Amino acid sequence: MSKEIDDLKNENNKYLNEIEYLKGKNSFYINEIEILNVSSKLSNDFMEENEKLKIEIDALKKTFSKFSNSSHKLDNLLGLQRCVFDKASLGYDEMKNVKHFKNFFVKKSEPKMSCNYCGRLGHISTSCFHRKNIGKTRRIWVPKGTFVTNAQGPRFIWVPKG
Repeated sequence: MSKEIDDLKNENNKYLNEIEYLKGKNSFYINEIEILNVSSKLSNDFMEENEKLKIEIDALKKTFSKFSNSSHKLDNLLGLQRCVFDKASLGYDEMKNVKHFKNFFVKKSEPKMSCNYCGRLGHISTSCFHRKNIGKTRRIWVPKGTFVTNAQGPRFIWVPKG
């Protein structure tokens, strides 16, 4: 009987160890399931966000296509304008000398710098050779109103018309 009890106790210990091992495996799998649930929730959120972004992209493509079509139509309208000299409605030959405007808007050209001293293009008066070497005059600063420009007075006497 005691031998049988010892065998049963050993078997019971073996089953208890197996239960502990299975509990550890069970907790590991529960953690794995929780991680998979969180990742599936995140993937669902990303899928929803992806769908929203696709809808937004489609809306932006539509507005951009409208813009590009509008700019193309504007270019066509500007190209189909009649020339100022076209007098087809006044009895002249129709469409004889019609000029179509291809480039209605022209880029503004850079203004050319010219010297205020000698008048040449390409440099300004602060770097002018003639001003630096030839025009060696003494200049002084005079407060406004102290220097009379026409000390002699007018050449003629003005009288009222009568």
